[in-house]
Amino acid sequence: MEARAYLKNARIAPRKVQIVLDLIRGKDVETAMAILQHTPKSACEYLEKLLKSAVANAENNFGMDRDNLYVSECFVCPGPIMKRIMPRAQGRAFRILKRTSHVTLAVKEKE
Repeated sequence: MEARAYLKNARIAPRKVQIVLDLIRGKDVETAMAILQHTPKSACEYLEKLLKSAVANAENNFGMDRDNLYVSECFVCPGPIMKRIMPRAQGRAFRILKRTSHVTLAVKEKE
């Protein structure tokens, strides 16, 4: 049995989130939380809250023990892209792509 938590339309690029997800994949919950709290990346704020949500789902919905949980699966998918225009020299306009992310994080109990 695994408990999942989802984060939709996070205003951060998926490639920035992927770097931090690689750090916590397969780690137990306490270690993953410590890594997120001490890593100076902007994605850590989103992922720390998401990990707490997944752990709460595991405890409240499935009756799992917090001490035996680990991050079994975590991945990020690109969300909708907001397109903006930046004025440039001589009347030109460049497009700016503001990327968003959909993050999924699952925790599972150790056997």
